[in-house]
Amino acid sequence: MAVPTSKAELLEAMTTAFARLEAELASIRPEDATSPDMEGHARGTAMSVNDLLAYLTGWGQLVLKWVRLRDEGLEPDFPETGFKWNQLGQLAQKFYRDQSGLDFPTRVERLRATHGQLVALVSSLDDAALYGRGWYEKWTLGRMIQFNTASPYANARARIRKWKKTRSAS
Repeated sequence: MAVPTSKAELLEAMTTAFARLEAELASIRPEDATSPDMEGHARGTAMSVNDLLAYLTGWGQLVLKWVRLRDEGLEPDFPETGFKWNQLGQLAQKFYRDQSGLDFPTRVERLRATHGQLVALVSSLDDAALYGRGWYEKWTLGRMIQFNTASPYANARARIRKWKKTRSAS
C-alpha cells in the first residue's frame, strides 16, 4: 500500500491494517500469547505476542500523548520522557513492563481501544492539519500517525504469521 498523503488514505490504511492484524490475533490461543519465542524488535532478542501487543499499544498511546501535549501548548519529549531515539529497545521493554500481568484478551482490548482513539483523532482533523505542515522535524502529523499505526500493524501481522509458521513446523 502506498504511503498515505490524505486523511482518507490514512484512515483507510489504519483500518485495513488493523482489521488484518485483528484477524491474525483472533486465531491465537491466550496460552500461546505468553511464549517469548517470536523474533524481537532488536536483533538477537525474542518477545511474546503479548509483548508485541504492549509495544503497539505503547506507541499508539505515545502518539495520543504527543498530540494532547501539543494541543495544551506544551512540547513533548520525543519519543518519550526519559528516552532518546537511540533507546527504542529500552522503550519497548518499558511498554512490556507497563502491561505485565495483563492477559491476552485484555491486551487485545487495550490495543483495540487505542486504535479507536487514534481513528477518532484522525477523523477529527482535516488534510491541512494532518499533511499541510511539518509537525515533528520534517514529518507531518499524518506521517507520524502512520509510522505508529498502519505500518507497525502490518509489520506485527507479518511477525505473527511468521511466528505461527515456525510454531507449526516444530
